[in-house]
Amino acid sequence: MRHSFLKTLAVLALAALPALAQDSYKIDAVHSEVSFKVRHLLAKTSGRFTKFSGTIKVDAADVSKSSVEVSIEAASIATDNDGRDKHLKSADFFDVEKFPTITFKSTSVKEVAKGKLEVTGDFTLRGVTKRITIPITNAGTQPGMQPGSVIAGFIDGAVTINRNDYGIKYGPGVLGDDVAISLNIEAGKK
Repeated sequence: MRHSFLKTLAVLALAALPALAQDSYKIDAVHSEVSFKVRHLLAKTSGRFTKFSGTIKVDAADVSKSSVEVSIEAASIATDNDGRDKHLKSADFFDVEKFPTITFKSTSVKEVAKGKLEVTGDFTLRGVTKRITIPITNAGTQPGMQPGSVIAGFIDGAVTINRNDYGIKYGPGVLGDDVAISLNIEAGKK
């Protein structure tokens, strides 16, 4: 009986090992950036979101078992122009009263070259969800500023979405349809 119990315990411990292989990191919004650029007439206008959070789970032994979840406060949009920011928060654009968050939840992570990842997932903006793939560089890990902490970096992430796909149709001919999104993420191990 005791032998059977120990065998069952050993099997359960081994089954838990893959979960232990994942390191969980919390996005550090102070040292990260979620920004965008869109054409306005003949030039490009840029902006960023200042409030976002998320978790990145990294499985170093099998990158395909890694995952990402991010939530962005739509009302934190900042373009360094108060009037434009107010307009962007309105129903013409982000409609932040009705859709307060923008989210991304990965469905797969693939290493396509050494340190180069493709993170595919469901991106939700204004209540519309589309599957997108974000190429991003895994910059690795290093000790953090606090004793015992570990920091991971995911940089040069770039994806272009069509704003019309998400119901943002204001200003045709004045504003470009394509919005280039840029990500540079620093995250600390939980």
